[in-house]
Amino acid sequence: MRTNIDIDDNLMAAAMQGGQYKTKREAVEDGLRLIARRNHAREVLKWEGKLHWDDQPDPAAIHTDMPMEPRPAWPGSSEGAGQPGSPRKRSRHGSAA
Repeated sequence: MRTNIDIDDNLMAAAMQGGQYKTKREAVEDGLRLIARRNHAREVLKWEGKLHWDDQPDPAAIHTDMPMEPRPAWPGSSEGAGQPGSPRKRSRHGSAA
């Protein structure tokens, strides 16, 4: 859409320099995108506290058609010892070895 508007020269110069835009059109379009994103964010925030989020996975929704690949052994370990989540041996002082 072609539109002719009067824009403050100092404001345009500051925007052009701050954003490293090559054309005034790039600067104006980026500013319009910023306004649109801000308006969208305001709309999303209207739902704050009104939506219930169930973060527990639905067992029926688990993809059973996808083959499960075995996890590779942790380097320098045997039978999975030392993998994240596996119990660690403790030293005499109580710290993990």
